Amino acid sequence: MSTTSTERRDFQWLERRRKRAARLFAAGEIQAVVARALAVSRQSVSRWYSHWRKGGPASLKASGRAGRMPRLDRKELGRIDVALRKGAHAHGFNTDLWTLPRVAKVIKDVSGVSYHPGHVWKVLRSMNWTLQRPAKKAKERNDDAIRRWVKETWPALKKTPVDRRPGLSSRMKVESRSDLQSGRRGRREVKLQS
Repeated sequence: MSTTSTERRDFQWLERRRKRAARLFAAGEIQAVVARALAVSRQSVSRWYSHWRKGGPASLKASGRAGRMPRLDRKELGRIDVALRKGAHAHGFNTDLWTLPRVAKVIKDVSGVSYHPGHVWKVLRSMNWTLQRPAKKAKERNDDAIRRWVKETWPALKKTPVDRRPGLSSRMKVESRSDLQSGRRGRREVKLQS
């Protein structure tokens, strides 16, 4: 009975499904059979049936767009896009960094429609804009000194192993390597005096 999200937004497909239900109602099918045939809930079929009885198949036509109408049309979005591409300096900001409050101000200036800065992302997404974070570098950064340090100082600082023999994985203190080779690991011989 579940429908995919694309089916829920395909209004023509939804209208065709309701019209098919109207044809089944007209053929005398009961609501349970219609619900099974169209893979929808009985509540939906019951609602469609009451609309069909009152107004016929025309009452099952699509009602149009779902949700609130957008506050900006394509033409206004195009003007906003052109304005944003000019950069923040062109709109009187002291840096060329776009922030959501700045974009909201430009939208208000260009179209007269005010948006809360938190909702500006919906407008930017509809215009296919994405988040771009500036790379942060310290003002005091000296790239030449960094390159020189990596090339000259770092290799001198890298530690090289003094003993090339394999080490121990245990923290247990061993008297000598000969003890390890002879198999006397960690054993100590104690002489008892009598």
